Amino acid sequence: MSDLAAYYQELMAEVRFDADVSGILTVEAFFDKVQERLTEAGELETTDRAFYESGEKGNRLRIDGYGGDPRDADGVLGLVVCDFKDTEELESIGKSDLPPLFNPLVRFLKEARKKEFRDSLNEVSPGFQVSDLIITTWSHVTKVKLILLTNRHYVGKVDAMPAGDIGGIPVTYNVWDLARFERYDRSGQAREDMVIDFEREFGGALPALKASQRGSDLDSYLMIIPAPQLAAIYDRWGARLLEANVRSFLQARASTNKGIQRTIRETPGLFFSYNNGISATADALDTAQGDAGLQVTRITNLQIVNGGQTTGSVHAALRTMKGNLEDVFVQMKLTVVPPERSEEIVPKISEYANTQNKVNAADFFANHPFHVRMEQHSRSLLAPRTEGSHLETKWFYERARGQYLDARSKLTDAGRKKFELEFPKSQLVTKTDLAKYEFSAIGEPHIVSTGAQKNFGKFAQQIGDAWTKSDARFDDVWFKRLIAKAIMFRSLEASVPKQPWYEGGYRANIVTYGISKVFNDAMQSGKHVIDLDAVWRRQATPEPLMRALLIAGEASAKVIVSPPAGVRNMSEWAKKQACWAEVRGLKLAYDSDFESCLIDPDDARTEVRQARNARSITSGVEAQIKVAAAGGAFWAQLLEWGRAKRKLSPGEVKALESCASYPRRIPTDLQCQQAVSVLERLKEDGYTEAAIRGSSPAKSRLSS
Repeated sequence: MSDLAAYYQELMAEVRFDADVSGILTVEAFFDKVQERLTEAGELETTDRAFYESGEKGNRLRIDGYGGDPRDADGVLGLVVCDFKDTEELESIGKSDLPPLFNPLVRFLKEARKKEFRDSLNEVSPGFQVSDLIITTWSHVTKVKLILLTNRHYVGKVDAMPAGDIGGIPVTYNVWDLARFERYDRSGQAREDMVIDFEREFGGALPALKASQRGSDLDSYLMIIPAPQLAAIYDRWGARLLEANVRSFLQARASTNKGIQRTIRETPGLFFSYNNGISATADALDTAQGDAGLQVTRITNLQIVNGGQTTGSVHAALRTMKGNLEDVFVQMKLTVVPPERSEEIVPKISEYANTQNKVNAADFFANHPFHVRMEQHSRSLLAPRTEGSHLETKWFYERARGQYLDARSKLTDAGRKKFELEFPKSQLVTKTDLAKYEFSAIGEPHIVSTGAQKNFGKFAQQIGDAWTKSDARFDDVWFKRLIAKAIMFRSLEASVPKQPWYEGGYRANIVTYGISKVFNDAMQSGKHVIDLDAVWRRQATPEPLMRALLIAGEASAKVIVSPPAGVRNMSEWAKKQACWAEVRGLKLAYDSDFESCLIDPDDARTEVRQARNARSITSGVEAQIKVAAAGGAFWAQLLEWGRAKRKLSPGEVKALESCASYPRRIPTDLQCQQAVSVLERLKEDGYTEAAIRGSSPAKSRLSS
């Protein structure tokens, strides 16, 4: 069986399971399963489910989802249609199959622009909701993206292909097929190669200066790109040009900069002098020698890691100040980074280049210590056995897309079965999942409702600030309680569609609001909080807590589907703070046994203190063992290296001096812990034990 066929079988098993557990249609389960990839990959700002279908054959209209308000997405109107086949074997489609799949969506768009069509529908109909949004925002729309989601294998390439215009607005087609989902889940790379052919498509080759010597580790170039070319490139590929983590950061802030806009409008000739330009990476580029010297003719997979606001602002000016752009030039520093080194190199370029907007590393990097620590917790903490099971499992935290599939693919058949028993696919948690669970619990359901990437951008800011102040709170207790929130969230997600009050649609909004409401109400008196430790121990949501969540979910649903006068789109209403304020203010009557799921905040804090004390004793003993195993000579050599590099604080010097005196003098637990911590930090700063002459014996003792 091919890798793609195996992936198809796994995906279909998950879709059918989700549909069965939640009582929803398989096509809806498929949409829920894959839609998040669109926002993660920069295809759309957000993706909301909105199913509407009418008519037959040549008159059929259909839409399955849309990409939020175009006014929040740089004028892009994204519309999604699904092609889902519930078959045992993987099927294929070709170019000739696309028109019958896209045409119902095109017909819907044309009809949805008419007030007569909108007014013929019930106001709660998703068709009405999307039609009203299109009519209201059409004057702001600059591009229409039509996206096909299919669980079949498309034999061909359709990636942002121009398809004429509707009402004077350019339209592009895009296909997300099974192979594309498989690529993304394995490596985070969903796109076909983005090949920017300057000579054929974008106005001519770019003069360049090679900024690296022959034999350098990486090739770098300095270029000046005319603003019209940069704007045209962004107009075609949009936010996909922005390195994924930078995109998350930018979505938490304004997409364009007023100062940049003012410079283009008032003094375009000085733009080059005033602006810092952009830093970018690429998988590859082609060069040629022109009359004026070196020229870049093609760039493959350009990713802008710094300068997203500059790029967005230049693109915005394409509509409002097109004439001014002729006098605007942007400097670009480009580094060619092989794909296999991307995770190592790109984050460092991002971190060092982003000085115009002060950001912390958690805004960007999958290898930030917060994510690394969550990964470490997930690989070491055993979840308690569930009722009726004899197995202890673990929750797999995926800090980078594809880690789970990659880890499993490297194993033999027997090893794969063992891995799946230890890390069930149902216990996979991604970065955006983590952000969704945490923000639901702390009372930010309107932020969660804006979509995975925007929510993650906000979450990253908050975590970055908290981590900078102190990373101690993000221990194994924090991780266990996060998983408890995940269990609650997923339990409610599966239960909502089965409720008699659920009329279909807005499930994601109802779930995050329901979770937020229960956490809010538990803390309202200041005397109780949800007993998350009990949820972790049970690995299930207690029945009284489940009933409370459903009560809160039902109340939230009523508010979400009853927006105030002047607001017609319910998905957009759920993204407003006013919606959460209305839900938060509701007085709900929970069952009397709900209190059995609560705990005194002081008791919850005691649990944390006890866990940390136990961990401190264990880590102190472990540090002593490591110091003794390495020997005094090893720590003396480390001290010498650290001093020479000026990498040590006075306290660290004292700790290493004590360890260097072993066994003549026995260092304290704290000094041992500090010495081990210094060793790990100095390794990150370039220290290698083998680099110090005579360190081999100590190295062998440390690793034994």
